Amino acid sequence: MARRTHTTELGCIACDDLSELGAGKEGWLVDNPNLLCALDHQSLALANKSLILLLGWSNDPFDSRVKIRPNLSPIDAEYITAIEWLVFDDLRVLAVGTSSGCLMIYSLDGDLIHKQMIHLCRILKLRIRGTKRDLTQDISGEEVCVIMPGVIARFDGSDIQSMLQRWFQETHAHFWDQKQKGNFSDDLLKSFERLHYQLWNVNKYGPCADAAITSIMPPPLLEFESSQRYYCAVTIGNDAVISAFRLSEDRSRSLVGAILSKVVPATFSTIASVSKLIWRSEKTLTKKSEPQPQPFARASPLTCLKDHPRKGERLTLSPSGKLAAITDSLGRILLLDTQALVVVRLWKGYRDANCFFMEMRVSRDSEASTSAYRELEKSDYCLCLAIHAPRKGIIEVWQMRTGPRLLAIRCASGCKILQPTYRFGSSMASLASSSSSSYQPLEVFLLNGDSGQLSVLNRSTN
Repeated sequence: MARRTHTTELGCIACDDLSELGAGKEGWLVDNPNLLCALDHQSLALANKSLILLLGWSNDPFDSRVKIRPNLSPIDAEYITAIEWLVFDDLRVLAVGTSSGCLMIYSLDGDLIHKQMIHLCRILKLRIRGTKRDLTQDISGEEVCVIMPGVIARFDGSDIQSMLQRWFQETHAHFWDQKQKGNFSDDLLKSFERLHYQLWNVNKYGPCADAAITSIMPPPLLEFESSQRYYCAVTIGNDAVISAFRLSEDRSRSLVGAILSKVVPATFSTIASVSKLIWRSEKTLTKKSEPQPQPFARASPLTCLKDHPRKGERLTLSPSGKLAAITDSLGRILLLDTQALVVVRLWKGYRDANCFFMEMRVSRDSEASTSAYRELEKSDYCLCLAIHAPRKGIIEVWQMRTGPRLLAIRCASGCKILQPTYRFGSSMASLASSSSSSYQPLEVFLLNGDSGQLSVLNRSTN
């Protein structure tokens, strides 16, 4: 009887360039805390503190590997702290975060497209996520969130896409112009437009180790009707295992703030007009104001869970944002309902675990014959949680929310599970493809650092 396998090999990333990132030593992929990984459906990005390496595997459009060495500040001892792919319809770029709070975006050729200072704080993670319009919320959106200790910054995906389209168009025109003149310069890279973003301080319960914006919230009671959006954010950290905040786009959306916004300007204008009648003030030359750091928008705490000495370590969101898997320092995994803000499930004995949500087809004997010759749809898959427990050397797949364990897969000690980044536009595409044959379920990949082999967990338990 043939041995059942639950993974499918895709290719190998082994190459000599990996030696610059520490390859060649057993456990190099998982033992180095400064080694970062970002996966796309076509390529893999690996980075240490100063070098980024873009790799591909079989059937990849890359003709060669690309090395990127960002221009980091030696005065501030700046280094790379986060990487993530930004994938649009026809554009693929790499976003890089640094220890000084700087966000950089690079093309696949290693050209610097954008550079912007977010906040004077280390960037912990870059989160790319999209929400689609459904019965529970009538607003869809795509965003890039920059997570820092106690700070969350949010970029709108459409703003980044517009900036990238302009850059590629200008670069293409600039390339042909310089080619005709016979010289090339970096004029396009000397100045960067400033992208609009929102900034919140979520440091009320201490610095966070990870955070995520989970959904769009309705406005609180006694709020005026407006076009402003409110977001729900979940943070984890050392002081509070889990805490939740309501994030407002406007700094003064409370009832008191609205009254003060009307009363205070009128009072000051009256005082100013009276003072001008008494003291004739001469007009003074206005000095050019220096760029100031962006002020924080309002973040209202909703709830907090403190359970010393437990500390939150990692947070993973489901595609809809309604569930979050949180790992802590005591080897537990908490499944959080982000709408009710309650823990609905708990696993114990998973120290140093990594989790990703995935979609898997659970075998049903009654449907086996009827579904043999039809294309699978989203309704044929169920949401699962893949848990990689490196100390046990195993990957477990559990059915959500309260379902059984579906799979237990043995893996080598130098392995790491990865998941491709969210593709901008896929939330809208899923609406169109829900009734067609092009639905692609959420998958989890397995990278063996010692052998360089990349595999994908099968979509079915059979």
